[in-house]
Amino acid sequence: MTLDSNAKAYWSATLRLLTIILIVWALVSYGAGIIFAPVLNNIHLGGYPLGFWFGQQGSVYTFIALIFIYAKKMGEIDRKFGVQED
Repeated sequence: MTLDSNAKAYWSATLRLLTIILIVWALVSYGAGIIFAPVLNNIHLGGYPLGFWFGQQGSVYTFIALIFIYAKKMGEIDRKFGVQED
């Protein structure tokens, strides 16, 4: 694999991961917190409607989880292409 094709493959893998993370982020923040909230409010979590829970706490927990998932997956991509910082 040449340096140029390796760089393109690395960039492609990075963009694929970033796209997935952003889609999850959008679905949780906008989808679960706003669009699907009336439907989710039929389900209760800890005594509160699920739509309300996502709007107030669930999205924050999801965002924190996304940070850790991104860091782990990006580390895997870096090791795969030999650009890790270890």
